[in-house]
Amino acid sequence: MLAIIAAVAFFIAFLIDAADISTDDVFTSTNVMLLGLTLLALHVAGIGGGRRVRGRRR
Repeated sequence: MLAIIAAVAFFIAFLIDAADISTDDVFTSTNVMLLGLTLLALHVAGIGGGRRVRGRRR
């Protein structure tokens, strides 16, 4: 789930950069990209993965 949100954040950052939209200092394409990288790092770390596997079945 976090990887999908990260992909959307990367797409929004691309649109802001490609369209040359002027935004305030908080909502720049670099900040949105860093937010996407943070979400992607959390996904790779295993947070927000969805299912949890508990134990082994025999």
